[in-house]
Amino acid sequence: MAEIDYSEPRIGVFVCHCGTNIAAIVDVKKVVEEVKKLPGVVHAEDYMYMCSGIGQQLIINAIREKKLNGVVVAACTPSLHYETFARAVESAGLDKQRYEIVSIREYCSWVHFHDRRRATEKAVRIIAAAVARIRNNRVYKPIRRRIVKKALVIGGGIAGMTAAIDIANAGIPVILVEKEPTIGGRMIQLSVTFPTLDCAQCTITPKMAEVGKHPNIKLYTLSEVVDVSGHIGNFHVKIRKKPRMVDIEECRLCGWCSNACPVEVINEFTRGLSKRKAIYLPFPQAVPAAYVIDSEHCTRCGMCVKVCPVNAINLDEKEEIIEEDVGAIVVATGFDLYDGRKLPEYGYGIYKNVIDSLQFEQLIVPSGPTKGRIVRLSDGKPAKTVVFIQCAGQRDVNHLPYCSKICCMYTAKQALMYKSKVPDGKAYIFYIDVRTAGKGYEEFYRKVQEIPGITYIRGRVGKVWEDEDGNLIVTGVDTLSGELLKIKADLVVLALGMVPQLDRELAAKLKISVDENGFAQEVHPKLKPVETEAGGVYIAGAVQGPKDISESVAQASAAASKVIQLLSKDYIEKDPLVAEVDESRCDGCGLCVSTCPYGAISLENGVARVNEVACEGCGMCAAACPVGAIDLRNLTEKHFDEMIKAIYGVKSR
Repeated sequence: MAEIDYSEPRIGVFVCHCGTNIAAIVDVKKVVEEVKKLPGVVHAEDYMYMCSGIGQQLIINAIREKKLNGVVVAACTPSLHYETFARAVESAGLDKQRYEIVSIREYCSWVHFHDRRRATEKAVRIIAAAVARIRNNRVYKPIRRRIVKKALVIGGGIAGMTAAIDIANAGIPVILVEKEPTIGGRMIQLSVTFPTLDCAQCTITPKMAEVGKHPNIKLYTLSEVVDVSGHIGNFHVKIRKKPRMVDIEECRLCGWCSNACPVEVINEFTRGLSKRKAIYLPFPQAVPAAYVIDSEHCTRCGMCVKVCPVNAINLDEKEEIIEEDVGAIVVATGFDLYDGRKLPEYGYGIYKNVIDSLQFEQLIVPSGPTKGRIVRLSDGKPAKTVVFIQCAGQRDVNHLPYCSKICCMYTAKQALMYKSKVPDGKAYIFYIDVRTAGKGYEEFYRKVQEIPGITYIRGRVGKVWEDEDGNLIVTGVDTLSGELLKIKADLVVLALGMVPQLDRELAAKLKISVDENGFAQEVHPKLKPVETEAGGVYIAGAVQGPKDISESVAQASAAASKVIQLLSKDYIEKDPLVAEVDESRCDGCGLCVSTCPYGAISLENGVARVNEVACEGCGMCAAACPVGAIDLRNLTEKHFDEMIKAIYGVKSR
């Protein structure tokens, strides 16, 4: 392939009709005529669908035949087709740094549909600016750095475990960090899962066992990531590992230590429905399969040490900081439930018989604190009437403005499980709307609706209170009949919304954004749903937004595939269009260092230095520099000056 000559600009402009999306408003033929007059343009043509195979071939042929050293494509948004045309120009031997795509669909035809003349003129101006930029673009060599072939997964729930197993099965070592003393996440607390009613613990425990025994997975429980530095392909992470005080390898699960312990505290696993000792096994299927000491409540009395037959307990164990180098990170920190105490009208935290959905799961599960009996928590009597309140605190601007998506389904599941255990019981479900967007979900909901003793009531609950006999009184309005309802209930179950467990400090260290509700922000909800703006950092599961188990697993495998794709290479090669420092002008003020959101700039010998791999080319440093010593490659002040002159150089007609 002949080498491209960049000595004189020879630019080709290709204008897309996009069917009628562009051509119905923009006079495409007129645009082609006008751009032919621009300095440096030696070829211009239009086509119905430039992104089609034929359209791309037109570009390839023109580059070769007209000896083009620059290409501007005027079509739709770059987020859709930048890479499409980049591959085409590169296949013709032209570096993509000499290619530009401009949107005349979104910026012209779709916003100026009322004025063909102005839409056409604006299209010419936008193309003129792109041509001016291409004329001044230099070709830089791609940035290459060696990759660390190891991954970090933060969070040991179903999403984190799935991602870790997928990556590890590809032969890539994985560090899995979980802040709790065991993996399993929220799913291990469930009884069965909708819509198939599979045993949740039977489904998840094989994955837990696989993680615990996998030769490519190094598991750190009771641990948190406290610092992250570096960049895609080469991150340095610090992990704080809290003392377990029980040797995982030596513990034989005899339970003597727990029997001897004199301290009892609330059991978090059962959501406060039972108690545990200060030394305890989180639940029977815990991984690692070993007891753990709650250092916050342990009195250091030493009774457990005295009775342990294998000397597995060390009360003097200290916290440690572990440092690891990894090439990619998956964040899967999961969710928690919204605090029901913020909804005093429902009596959560006031009346014992008002519980949340995860507490109700503990009443259903046979290994739970009531051995699967659904009873009033105040006196242990069978719960003959249960009221489920959906959207508790959700779709409410004063609490959670969003829908948590899974509550309609898990409430239907819980009502079904209740009726299977208490055939003569009555279940009332207050709802605003029922949302069942999933395979088999609508059918499941309709099946539950038809069960005698389960009544759906469209309306919000106004208040829950307790009468003098200890019964809960639930008042609400049936909005379909207009009837005011008062129901005497043994239990009230709140379908509280999902809130993310992603710590904002950790998000900041990972250089990932969070949305207004605290969920991790993806790059694009449709095209890049597991990627973040920080290269090499991916998200999976409920950290990104409310989702059910199947969605979390699918997203975890998607994130894992991105990691495998990245770490299967020996080197990372990235776009060289990053910040560049003019050392002769830099006065070492350090403002760019504090401004850079990616930590890509440092001061060395009084001069700013850019880590090219870490730099994402956002331009904040260039905007902040008071002496103009830092610029983005191919987006310098000269580029902008020329682009502005080109825009104003187009004469109105």
